[in-house]
Amino acid sequence: MLDYSILEPEGVLVLKPDSPLKQEDFAGLSTTVDAYIAKHGKLHGVLVHAKKFPGWEDVSGFMAHMHFVREHRTKVERIAVVTDSIIADVAESIAKFFTPAEFRRFHFAEYDEALVWVKA
Repeated sequence: MLDYSILEPEGVLVLKPDSPLKQEDFAGLSTTVDAYIAKHGKLHGVLVHAKKFPGWEDVSGFMAHMHFVREHRTKVERIAVVTDSIIADVAESIAKFFTPAEFRRFHFAEYDEALVWVKA
């Protein structure tokens, strides 16, 4: 399941995946994010908080994730990934090719620091 919320008025999307990502996770997420962007123009930041990256349930979950990134990548200023997973190092390298957003990795226990950074 993908737990998510938008912190207002800061415009920060907080994502907390706790099981393999499914196609359905991104349908509700897209609706919420699109409504926020229609009203505010952009997201100031995205904060992903997960002890470990849970992966995807199947190919459709992966494709829905990639579609979400493609549709929203230019509407986000900063991305903070808060995790102890080594996949974050790879994600940081790959993110540079897909989004102009600033990207920074934090350790899982550094949630508060990440939130301050993503709001700045």
